[in-house]
Amino acid sequence: MPELKMLSLMKGHQHYCFRYEVGDESKVLDALVEMVNQRDTNFDWFDAAVMSHQLGQHLAKELKAYLPKKAA
Repeated sequence: MPELKMLSLMKGHQHYCFRYEVGDESKVLDALVEMVNQRDTNFDWFDAAVMSHQLGQHLAKELKAYLPKKAA
């Protein structure tokens, strides 16, 4: 069963939540860009940057698991 991850952002009364499977990070980035380009939302590039930072933190944690214990 694939591992699921989640990104979350609260902006005013809006709550943005992206759930994705490990390995689908590029799809998440594409979805963030698509959200920015939608004119009917208040999701902007700063919001996308915050969420992509969260994505990077998730990836770093995943990669750290592959390092030898002394290097981590």
